[in-house]
Amino acid sequence: MIPDKAPKEDVLHGPEDLKKEAHISSFEKYKELYIKSIENPDEFWADVAKNFFWKSKHTGPFLDYNFDVTKGEIYIKCMEGATTNICYNLLDYNVHERRLGERVAFHWEGNEPGDELTVTYRELLQRVCQFANVLKFQGVKKGDRVSIYMPMVVELVVAMLACARIGAVHSIVFAGFSAESLCERIMDSQCSLLITADGFYRGDKLINLKLLADEALQKCRDKGFPVERCIMLKHLSKEPEDNVGSQSPPAKRPCPDLQVPWNPDVDLCWHTLLRGTSDECEPEWCESEDPLFILYTSGSTGKPKGVLHTVSGYMLYTATTFKLVFDHHPDDVYWCTADIGWITGHSYITYGPLANGATSVLFEGLPTYPDVGRMWEIVDKYQVTKFYTAPTAIRMLMKFGSEPVQKYKRESLKVLGTVGEPINPEAWQWYYNVVGDKRCPVVDTFWQTETGGHVLTPLPAATPMKPGSATFPFFGVVPAILNESGEELEGPSEGYLVFKQPWPGVMRTVYGNHPRFETTYFKKFPGYYVTGDGCRRDKDGYYWITGRIDDMLNVSGHLLSTAEVESALVEHEAVAEAAVVGRPHPVKGESLYCFVSLTDGVTYNCTLEAELKRQVREKIGAIATPDFIQNAPGLPKTRSGKIMRRVLRKIACNERDLGDTSTLADSSVVEQLFQNRCCTAV
Repeated sequence: MIPDKAPKEDVLHGPEDLKKEAHISSFEKYKELYIKSIENPDEFWADVAKNFFWKSKHTGPFLDYNFDVTKGEIYIKCMEGATTNICYNLLDYNVHERRLGERVAFHWEGNEPGDELTVTYRELLQRVCQFANVLKFQGVKKGDRVSIYMPMVVELVVAMLACARIGAVHSIVFAGFSAESLCERIMDSQCSLLITADGFYRGDKLINLKLLADEALQKCRDKGFPVERCIMLKHLSKEPEDNVGSQSPPAKRPCPDLQVPWNPDVDLCWHTLLRGTSDECEPEWCESEDPLFILYTSGSTGKPKGVLHTVSGYMLYTATTFKLVFDHHPDDVYWCTADIGWITGHSYITYGPLANGATSVLFEGLPTYPDVGRMWEIVDKYQVTKFYTAPTAIRMLMKFGSEPVQKYKRESLKVLGTVGEPINPEAWQWYYNVVGDKRCPVVDTFWQTETGGHVLTPLPAATPMKPGSATFPFFGVVPAILNESGEELEGPSEGYLVFKQPWPGVMRTVYGNHPRFETTYFKKFPGYYVTGDGCRRDKDGYYWITGRIDDMLNVSGHLLSTAEVESALVEHEAVAEAAVVGRPHPVKGESLYCFVSLTDGVTYNCTLEAELKRQVREKIGAIATPDFIQNAPGLPKTRSGKIMRRVLRKIACNERDLGDTSTLADSSVVEQLFQNRCCTAV
């Protein structure tokens, strides 16, 4: 599974000074610990658990599970019998036991340069306790679901940890999603309360978040699910009196004219609620397998899946992956550029770093605003040592060359990381050579919303790097590559990436739909967790992710369902049928190429195309806006009526080598589609 020795050729190594202080200093040490994590997981994870507070200890095996649907219901249980509170471990334990109260938890950097805030662990604890009391006063109790729809502000972290403190289940919705998407997630998780903000800037663009939130709540009411309370943070419209109980300064770019809709029967002001509220709140002690949060990820059927993570296993896994993958030490300043609305922000902005007492940068803005040197200016400003971003951002900044990077020193950087999608070797090399000056190892991490944390990843001082490879499994993770028949492939091979046993942080179910959980991840190959990704293993045992093998697209690191986009398109009265495929994109990785068949009598024109793009954007969010829409009088289908998306992908890329098309019901459709290709899709 893991080679006896790391290869010496065609690889890059981390610097020697990094090895001297590293937690895992060599490939031999990695392999020794990896074998222990697989052969004796109880002992391996028990050593990790000693670093946390437990109100009561677990009984029985550390992990209990069934991955085989032919043997009964799928389940994963970790540390049954133990009780703890993840918020207590992230904040109280760090402040009172580890004496880290005055350590900076977050350097918040706003959209505008100079819009900044520093929050210590003690201050964060006080603010979380205060808002936890607000939630309790609003009737939120253990097990209730709370929806959070906020920009990247410190109060977003406060809200999610306040939920965790009282045992409520947070469901964070990315602030770039549409009102329809927010409504759908609120209703699926049956949230009793929404927390949002007035608005925020994304670069120069003003987002009226409260307007979208109100639209979502109205949609909920129209569908018979009224949400009775909405707490709104004044972010752009903040006034001096709103500072009571809050350290956040007014925005550098305030927007006093922002039209904030207000419904006194539903809406409550964050700042008003804090006035006079105690900043002491006893934590709710939770069972290990109590739910911690729900986070929605796109599903191949079109309906997003509510991925459910639980308390203890997720805490242990995010803490351990953060510490070892980024080789975290007390003097580090860490920066993950993701949004907390995605799993990367959950695991590697909030839970993983805080569990290690880390100092992090929390960034509201864009990498290109007000100029393309913004990220490197921030690196120098806070002396960032560990930096984690997406290949999309790297490819975007590559277009501007090395000069905007080299204007800044970046001498503090020690480790670079990538997340969200496989990184192409060219972008990896630019990142390593230009951003890291050939001295910072790149940890190219593969994982999913469902896995909770990294599952394939280099360790910076231990793993020789191959540009574009996710390298080897993390501790406790046992990968395999299967062929279409479900047979395990040995040695160099390519096929379906699966995992043979659980690790503490893996998801437990799809919220409210356990049969869907079993069908999606376990029925195709009984006995294995199926990732939905293809994978190649080379002669040295390195793993390379080759991309999605189901009807999913990875656009700028965000997973989108083709079925979800198709559903949005066909809701337009002019569209009879739609098919969506991915097309390679130099910056985003994949772009959305849509084929639409129109209803009789409708003419395709620019106005209709703009309407369709707007409809998808409103239904799902800006990230799902189609790059190309092609008029398709017919779609290539098999005789049984199945759309051949494989052929559509070839057409989108203008590739004439279609392979076997003998099952096509009407092959003339294909040539017509080639002739009608979008003129900009070259």
